[in-house]
Amino acid sequence: MNYRPISHSLIDKFLLMESSGTTMKMAMPFGEQVDVSSDESSSSDGDDHKAESEQMSNNIAVNQVVEELVSEDAFLRRARMYQEYMQLVPIPTQTHSSIPCTSWAGLAASIKKLYGQPLHYLTNLCIKQRDQMRIGADDEVDPLEMLIHPTKAESSIWLMEEVHRRTSSPHYLAKLWLADPMYHVYIDPIFPKLQNPSK
Repeated sequence: MNYRPISHSLIDKFLLMESSGTTMKMAMPFGEQVDVSSDESSSSDGDDHKAESEQMSNNIAVNQVVEELVSEDAFLRRARMYQEYMQLVPIPTQTHSSIPCTSWAGLAASIKKLYGQPLHYLTNLCIKQRDQMRIGADDEVDPLEMLIHPTKAESSIWLMEEVHRRTSSPHYLAKLWLADPMYHVYIDPIFPKLQNPSK
């Protein structure tokens, strides 16, 4: 059994129920609170539940918006710092004559090791896409160096890297990172010593 105090607005509802012939009949003075016992939930219980659940969903929605704004701001700060750092890392002026490679990912790994510097997040994404583009092609199993001269392949990566380092917007990066919970997989953990870090 549920016992709950009834407010004046609920009393008015019960009086309406009485006049419409609903099962619950009672006479009560208007100035008092009355405890009513019922095995069934009254319509006012449903209204109260509805109001409570609406309030809870409003609170959750507001909290989610606040959390999203805070996380967006944090991601934007991170992306700004990342982009500033990547702009300070110099693109090599001289490249190796020929790096053997079987895939774009293999070539990128060799470049990172040889030059001791990271590739941009966006470059790493593009390299992954280039390897995926080869799936199902007639020459899928052929090493990359058989299809594109290794010097050209390396040059294309450095060209792409220069574009990403110099022109990428931190807002764009933050948007991508927010959408991908595994974004950090494509951020290289290589931090070379910079000549002029104050620049």
